[in-house]
Amino acid sequence: MKKPASDPDVADVAPSESVLTTYDEQHLVTYWRLLDAEADGAFWEEVARIVLHIDPDREPERARAAFDSHLARAKWMADHGYRHLLRGAPPK
Repeated sequence: MKKPASDPDVADVAPSESVLTTYDEQHLVTYWRLLDAEADGAFWEEVARIVLHIDPDREPERARAAFDSHLARAKWMADHGYRHLLRGAPPK
């Protein structure tokens, strides 16, 4: 696995597969930042703007969908996806 970028741009919707994807590997830092922001009680709009690089004032639907799907994927990674990383399973 390559070292993930520290602040990559994101897709409009995160993956939802039940396996680790290349996108997941590339966005590990994004997922951890989302989990940290949620734990800190940050407003979703602020997180969308800073972490996902989407302005919720200009694109509210896109920002909310990206935030929701990436946070859900971050939680999946924390609960299940990390096992794929530990096993060294190749991404799909």
